[in-house]
Amino acid sequence: MTEKMGTTGLILKEKLLWERGKTGREGFSFPRQDVDQTPMDPEFARDDLDIPDLSEVDVIRHFTRLSTWNFGVDTGMYPLGSCTMKYNPKTNERQASLPGFAGAHPLLPESLSQGALELMYNLERYLAEITGMDAVSLQPAAGAHGELAGMLLIYAYHKSKGNQRHKIIIPDTAHGTNPASAALCGYTPVPVKSNERGVLSTEDIAAVMDDDTAGIMVTNPNTLGLFEENMKEVADIVHAKGGLVYGDGANMNAVMGIIDMKEIGIDVLHLNLHKTFSTPHGGGGPGSGPVCVNKILEPFLPVPRVEKKDGKFRLQYNRPDAIGRLMTFHGHFGIMVRAYSYILSMGPDGLKKASQLAVLNANYIKEKLKDIYHLPFDRPCMHECVFSDKHQSGNKVSTLDIAKRLLDYGFHPPTVYFPLVVSGAIMIEPTETECKDDIDQFIQAMRDIAGEAKENPELLHKSPEKTKVSRLDEAAAARKPCLAG
Repeated sequence: MTEKMGTTGLILKEKLLWERGKTGREGFSFPRQDVDQTPMDPEFARDDLDIPDLSEVDVIRHFTRLSTWNFGVDTGMYPLGSCTMKYNPKTNERQASLPGFAGAHPLLPESLSQGALELMYNLERYLAEITGMDAVSLQPAAGAHGELAGMLLIYAYHKSKGNQRHKIIIPDTAHGTNPASAALCGYTPVPVKSNERGVLSTEDIAAVMDDDTAGIMVTNPNTLGLFEENMKEVADIVHAKGGLVYGDGANMNAVMGIIDMKEIGIDVLHLNLHKTFSTPHGGGGPGSGPVCVNKILEPFLPVPRVEKKDGKFRLQYNRPDAIGRLMTFHGHFGIMVRAYSYILSMGPDGLKKASQLAVLNANYIKEKLKDIYHLPFDRPCMHECVFSDKHQSGNKVSTLDIAKRLLDYGFHPPTVYFPLVVSGAIMIEPTETECKDDIDQFIQAMRDIAGEAKENPELLHKSPEKTKVSRLDEAAAARKPCLAG
């Protein structure tokens, strides 16, 4: 038994600001007045607003205490499979906070936005080079938005041919949002099961691909953490029937600088800058999901496009075949700056090395745990590995119990019960940013929990015990959430 990272700590109760406030307290001084006084409109001159009176220390302590309740990638390992919760280098934050970027208004004229436009222009070309594709749009706001953009592009392509189709093939190892993105564009998802190796079979694709099928949505590497080794043959089958191949690039962190997506038959690919390219992820913040396309889909990319003419950058709107605009203005620009900084900091060799280390870390965990946790596919994985609770279920210990117990060991749990093709799935993605020491500590925690599941299963049923909130009644929490803290 190793020493656990998780402790009870000094966890303080915290009142609402309205409960902390006392009449007469204040923690703010108005700046010196530099404009003439003007009477306030009576409509806004109210004295019944429920605003608490607080001192500076009231506010500082309140929000500092709240921050200690949170766990994030700056706190510790965040092994969420399929999410790529890698560390965000702080140099990226510094570049994004430069006044010329942070203070730029999207309505500024092109003559005053040359730096921002040049960054977007260059970022599109870097992403095209990294993926092997021909052109890129930065507009989509997140991964699912990128999926929708990809489907809209495929829809526009078939419409331009006068041969609109009605079905999309979606493997059971695709990301869960893929069927919804297809359905939003009017397509009927056609499910296809993966084979005994956890990847697509060419025979299964050939059996469902017909003249009314617009294409296929493939996640590669797939949600089992396995590379679709038949991808080129699958793409050839789809293309032979006039269909297109959409690639879900949410797992791109495994193959940066290694796989040429166009070469293996991808026609349109979305990326998650907030995953692969190390920008802030989760917590309701902005994401970014650019789409990369081959030449046949480039005319349909959304407007505006950034182009360079006579040494100047400008926005091009005159694109008659474009699917239109996907975002107000030009996408989540601050996330683009962070991704641009990350790419320049890493360089081509660094990006490739990041993918290699991500794959190495996942395979290391797989090999160290497969003797005590069930491994449905015992073969080399990519950036993530998938176990199940099969070996623990005999003691009535479930995947959820294992995940909750990890909290007591000081680790954020991995993704659970996904992908759906593995019953009781435990999906672990360490990313390349975790060192061997931390990974070894995680492995030991998982091994200790497996021992507890055998010797004292009741302990896992009651976990977590060291967190601020213990095991919740999940049904009640979903139906009647308490948001007061």
